[in-house]
Amino acid sequence: MYFVYILFSTKTRKYYVGSAENLESRLRHHNSGLTPYTKSGAPEWSVRYSETVENRSLALKRELEIKRKKSRRYIEWLIASSGSTG
Repeated sequence: MYFVYILFSTKTRKYYVGSAENLESRLRHHNSGLTPYTKSGAPEWSVRYSETVENRSLALKRELEIKRKKSRRYIEWLIASSGSTG
């Protein structure tokens, strides 16, 4: 199983969309400051949304689908519609 996730940094007030096989490990990695794109938001990233998919290929496809929206409004709608409060 793989996860598609949306993180939010209270430090930068930004969202990050990604995918991973191990969500907890990936969150620790983002919060360690070792990921260039999310370094500025570390160590305050938290999972606001996640969904489970069958394999890596589907995870990457769904990740790109969300990213192509290029919309903070869509991301916030997705989070709200999932019932997740982060």
